[in-house]
Amino acid sequence: MLDILVLYYSRHGHTAALADAIRLGILAVGGCNPRLRTVPALDQDPTREPERGPPFATKADLRECAALALGGPTRFGAMATPLKVFLDSTSDVWMSGALIGKPACVFTSSASLHGGQETTLLSMIVPLLHHGMLIVGVPYSEVALMETAGGGTPYGASHHAGVHDERSLDEHERRIARALGRRLAEITLRLT
Repeated sequence: MLDILVLYYSRHGHTAALADAIRLGILAVGGCNPRLRTVPALDQDPTREPERGPPFATKADLRECAALALGGPTRFGAMATPLKVFLDSTSDVWMSGALIGKPACVFTSSASLHGGQETTLLSMIVPLLHHGMLIVGVPYSEVALMETAGGGTPYGASHHAGVHDERSLDEHERRIARALGRRLAEITLRLT
């Protein structure tokens, strides 16, 4: 069984909902197991596990995974600081080459439809490329990508949450996230 790390930061639950849809896509592929992890908020004690939700990620989770799905909310068109803080702490993982050749994908959520989803996804891709990971996107063969009126990009799954967090994942956003998780798992199996 191959472990695929689904690592995310979620402030209001929208990125967590995307992570869950990606998890379901991974589960749809036999031989792959999603490992959900999160990172602490800046004001949270990283030595105390969260009261609810998945445990905090460790660098061992990165070393042990066969693939990575990385997600977080959009913050001014870039990845959220708690996720960046975690990635910035992985120099030893980078130096060891532990992630070289492993597939990875990214996902995000934003309050506004044009809130920088694609630039956020690109900002998350950059450190993964430095780690030597192979980036997996969403091909246009996924019909929901052409039909969505909310989130969803070829760079990765995304969600438009609304200015007041009023929007749940719509069916297109959910389908795109599941398709991304399934594609990540299928590519991981092919590469191992």
